[in-house]
Amino acid sequence: MAACSGLGTLTPVALGMGSNVGDRLAHLRRGVEAVARWIHVDAVSSVYESRAVGYRDQPDFLNLVVIGRTDLGPTELLARTRMVEAEEGRRRSFRNAPRTLDIDLLLFGDRVESGNDLHIPHPRWAERSFVLAPLCEIAPTWMDPASGLTVVEQWHRREPVLEPVRVVAPPGAVWSAG
Repeated sequence: MAACSGLGTLTPVALGMGSNVGDRLAHLRRGVEAVARWIHVDAVSSVYESRAVGYRDQPDFLNLVVIGRTDLGPTELLARTRMVEAEEGRRRSFRNAPRTLDIDLLLFGDRVESGNDLHIPHPRWAERSFVLAPLCEIAPTWMDPASGLTVVEQWHRREPVLEPVRVVAPPGAVWSAG
């Protein structure tokens, strides 16, 4: 369980995680454990494998989605996820570079926001099978505040050319709620 401070209202949040360097499953496990310090984790998806998007000359990714609730604001949550990425050895050498751990803020309640470094919902979440498939698994009825469509409706609207994904591990491989 998370160690939310108990102050303020808890906002539903969805985070996407990916890893394609080193012990990918261990990086994801430590990522979920780290965010659980400030997010009450409600569900963790299965682990999916997918090809890299953008820069393709790199290993395949393992991906998952975490949904939960937090009393942090989106800017503070983003800052903390970046600290976790750095703790796991992530180096931002170039766009779409291989990475030990990538954590994306996908959805934050019903907020729609765009700033210098913060975009809610994540601008490409509905274009990525490695995000849509795990979100459909654990939060199919979550409404995208930007489009008004549910996650499962976004899945059915996706382009057939989206990269395929496959389940490689159950949620218990990275997270146990008890």
